Amino acid sequence: MSETPTTSSHGHGPFIAAIDQGTTSSRCIVFDKDGRIVSVDQKEHEQIFPKPGWVEHDAAEIWTNVQQVVDSAVEKAGITAADVKAIGITNQRETTVLWDKNTGEPVHNAIVWQDTRTDALCKELGRNVGQDRFRRETGLPLASYFAGPKIRWLLDNVEGLRERAERGEILFGTMDSWVIWNLTGGVNGGHHVTDVTNASRTMLMNLHNLQWDQKILTSMEIPAAVLPEIRSSAEVYGEAAGGVLAGVPVASALGDQQAALFGQTCFNQGEAKSTYGTGTFMLMNTGHEPVNSYNGLLTTVGYRIGDQQPVYALEGSIAVTGSLVQWMRDQMGLINSAAEIETLASTVEDNGGAYFVPAFSGLFAPYWRSDARGVIAGLTRYVTKAHIARAVLEATAWQTREITDAMTKDSGVELTALKVDGGMTSNNLLMQTISDFLDAPVVRPMVAETTCLGAAYAAGLAVGFWSSTDELRANWRRAAEWTPRMDAATRDREYKNWLKAVERTMGWLDDES
Repeated sequence: MSETPTTSSHGHGPFIAAIDQGTTSSRCIVFDKDGRIVSVDQKEHEQIFPKPGWVEHDAAEIWTNVQQVVDSAVEKAGITAADVKAIGITNQRETTVLWDKNTGEPVHNAIVWQDTRTDALCKELGRNVGQDRFRRETGLPLASYFAGPKIRWLLDNVEGLRERAERGEILFGTMDSWVIWNLTGGVNGGHHVTDVTNASRTMLMNLHNLQWDQKILTSMEIPAAVLPEIRSSAEVYGEAAGGVLAGVPVASALGDQQAALFGQTCFNQGEAKSTYGTGTFMLMNTGHEPVNSYNGLLTTVGYRIGDQQPVYALEGSIAVTGSLVQWMRDQMGLINSAAEIETLASTVEDNGGAYFVPAFSGLFAPYWRSDARGVIAGLTRYVTKAHIARAVLEATAWQTREITDAMTKDSGVELTALKVDGGMTSNNLLMQTISDFLDAPVVRPMVAETTCLGAAYAAGLAVGFWSSTDELRANWRRAAEWTPRMDAATRDREYKNWLKAVERTMGWLDDES
């Protein structure tokens, strides 16, 4: 986890509070001037599964939890609103909530990013063009992942909602908007805003002018009246209206992966971060121009500070990384704890010729093949469970390599170093393997909570708590670094074998019925 807070830092302000409204829980972290953690509080919320493939959250429960974690974190830090200079927000992306602006009540549970109920609608919206119909404007393929189709589904399926929306009584938001609106007063003058990073995940914002795209709104049949105002990621949106932080400026919003990019201080073109959790998200800063992907990545807004030019990013996602280790533990019983995978894999020199491609729910970037299923290839009688354990770790490393290759092809920018965060970064063998396969340094920072840190940094910049991104970069402290030790011939041979194994996963399902 992160450094243990020292009691000496309590009471000596000033501080920044960051709210992270995540997929499974909400938390608040208080940071000091050095970007160190002073206090943390966290609370889980219910995951609601009404039907297979459907995932919902109760937005009202989430708002209650957010208020509680803020109160507790501030109390644990032993400080008052006077010591807190700004509040930053980061959030699970794409999760969609519609609420009544006069009562503040959500009209339906929030539809979560993982929810697939809009699959058929997305196919229908593709018309004769298919997945890329809105890609030029939005940087995104038509997929159930994004918020726009989720709004349309609610308007079509909640009785009387479309009429209320057209009369201007309904507000839409991703979780950043829902939290900010409530935080800044709700029905009593709450600010209805979103930032460019969250807006870029709706499929409704034009990447080039950072405005809602009227043509797409018309195609998706979404009334403009429901949409929040698009603002930058680091500026004062309003002040907290109640609670322990009443009067404190609310000054940043960033989707969680973009917040991690910011917290990792990837402010230069070619700098990238990868967050290793259940799945893995990798983002690379591509500078001030959006880069179209022809290699299966998403084009997204990285961040925008005040009225400076926006910074864009390419994003690649891997479906199964940490969850493969859990599968080895829970379904296969080959290890008793996640940490044991490293011990087991370290008992052998190499993979013994085995390759494990965990396409459990198809392949994500750069293939996007939902017909693929998992494969272990290259088995001989020589292979032991230790070789399989090694192949499991190599799977995460090779998938990272495939995404960095796609990023280089799309952007023409070589990866200089990879900054990493997330739970799997405690696995040293995995980190060394990633460095070997990428032929680039892999660096882990001191503060592992980079998502919250990014929201804090952006809010602090907005209110002058930190003077510039240079000061933030100076704050970033390295905890560990791995450099490549593998010779090129071995790397190329192994990569070729990996790609052969990936081919074997495809076309397993005959047709997606």
